[in-house]
Amino acid sequence: MLPPEVWRVGAWCAVLLLVSGVVGVGIWIVVTFKTAVTPVLLAILGTALLHPLHRRLVAMRMPKSLAAGLTCLAVVAVVGGAGYIVVSALIETGDQIVSSLKQAGRDLSKHLGAAGTSLDDVASNAKNLLGKFGGTAASGVLTGLSVVGELIATAVLALLLIFFFLKDSDRVAGALRSVAPRRTGDIVEAMARRAYGAVEGFMRGTTFIALIDATCITVGLLILRVPGAVGLGALVFVGAYIPYLGAFLSGAVAVLVALADRGVVIALWALGVVLAVQVLEGHVLQPMIQSRTVQMHPAVVMLAITAGASVAGILGMLLAVPLTAAAFGVVAEVRGRYGAAGEGVA
Repeated sequence: MLPPEVWRVGAWCAVLLLVSGVVGVGIWIVVTFKTAVTPVLLAILGTALLHPLHRRLVAMRMPKSLAAGLTCLAVVAVVGGAGYIVVSALIETGDQIVSSLKQAGRDLSKHLGAAGTSLDDVASNAKNLLGKFGGTAASGVLTGLSVVGELIATAVLALLLIFFFLKDSDRVAGALRSVAPRRTGDIVEAMARRAYGAVEGFMRGTTFIALIDATCITVGLLILRVPGAVGLGALVFVGAYIPYLGAFLSGAVAVLVALADRGVVIALWALGVVLAVQVLEGHVLQPMIQSRTVQMHPAVVMLAITAGASVAGILGMLLAVPLTAAAFGVVAEVRGRYGAAGEGVA
């Protein structure tokens, strides 16, 4: 007869294998039917982010359909405006970035000799390289158009799903109970509420942090008189939804723009502003805000982002952390219920 501890370890191993199998099947389904699944996942994230606004509109005695419609229109206005600002700012400073990199290569060549000359050659040929890349990309213009069309279709479908999710949010609990097996309706509904609450908390906290980051960096760039400061701030806001990597990339773009227009000294000041904001986020904002909404170790976040990138690229990076937060919420709900029951029996 095996000791109880061995049985307990074996039971946990069986549970882990079962969960791993379910997760594997879920990932396979998502990858196989990504055209249909992606809008649904994006709509869930959008609904979690916009639900507080919708609730306030409904509390003002506005019909649910009208409140959902106004919320979706607000999303279109904000996203469209932010996209226009970012693209216009980057287009205006694109030539300046290339010329600044060429000048930096020439300066380095004066101090580094032959090694610097090679850097200067790379900078001088940047436009030629970009032209060749553009010619190669032009040959696949049909593929590019199909990708753009797919992105637009996904965005439109996600927006429509957000509208219906907001309008019919009160029917979700009944729908879950109708598809759940008998005697499991309560636990299924509780797990769904906990998972949705975790996603909602993550989106709310991330949005608040992104707003603070974008505001601080925009103010800093305006003080440094960097062109397109508002557009770069909008880019920082969007990039903050991909933890760590998004902030790094958007901050790098801001430093490049400062280098292109204002020179090395101002670029170093811009880098200092970006690093200061990142330190503020990592040591103050993340512990204060996200710890109240979603409790996940940074190592777990990094592993989730890496796994999401390997499965679905940028989209996987965007969805990885909120989905992991939802999984943590489900685990917490199950452990709270059955753990308490086990302690009571013991």
